[in-house]
Formats: sequence, C-alpha cells, structure tokens
Amino acid sequence: MGKKRIVKKEEASEDSKKTESSISKKRADVGALHIHSTYNNTKVVLTDAKGNALAWGSSGNLGFKGAKKGTPFAAAKVGEALGGKAQAMGMRQIAVVVKGVGAGRESAIRGFISKGSFEISSIKDMTPIPHNGPKPKKPRRV
Repeated sequence: MGKKRIVKKEEASEDSKKTESSISKKRADVGALHIHSTYNNTKVVLTDAKGNALAWGSSGNLGFKGAKKGTPFAAAKVGEALGGKAQAMGMRQIAVVVKGVGAGRESAIRGFISKGSFEISSIKDMTPIPHNGPKPKKPRRV
C-alpha cells in the first residue's frame, strides 16, 4: 500500500508567481495582436513590434470545449485575458491583424479593448483568399 503523497498548496502558488512575474518583466510599448478565428476555435497571440510572441491564448485554453470554442463569447474572454496581460506589460499602442472567417473576429478585439486603454493604430484583415484554388476532383463513375 505505501505512503500517500501530500501536495502542499504553497508549491502551486510559487509556480503561479513565476508566470506572473515573467509576464510583468517583459516591457513593450508598441505591439501587435494577431487573431486567428476559425469556425471551431479562436487563437490570439500578442507580439512585440518585431513579431516575437509575448503572450497567447485560445478559447480551448480557457476551458471551452466542443462547439462553444468557436462562439463570440469565448473569443471575447480570450481577448479580455490577453488585455490584462498586455496592460501588465505596459502596452499602449496595438496593431491588430485578423485572420480567418470565424465568429470571434470582432468580439476578440472588443474584449481586448475592454481590459485597458489601448490605442489601436491599424486593423488588417489577412484572411487567405484562394485565386481559383486547386483543381476539383473528377466526377465519380458508378
């Protein structure tokens, strides 16, 4: 039978302090918010001016499962979570890059703005558009 392992709550709090302190140590005044919104999920990445990732989040990361991950509500929650991280880093000016056709495109931006006073310099839509795409399959012969 052996001894039962006892997990102390103090150890868990030390790990959370490390992540919070590492986020607050990074300082950036200007950054970019990359939003990738699909039908099934919304991913958001916060980068500095050079494009190096500082923080990220997704609706699945916040605990949403299944079809709820693709909703505007989940995207707004992801935006709020990254807005708090950006405010801790001292960001002031944000350029937004949106990619994808999902429902969380606009709500992720609105959720991000609601957490702090950010100046949005530009919003770009970088959704890939096929120029006629690949050749279609041959018709099936029965």
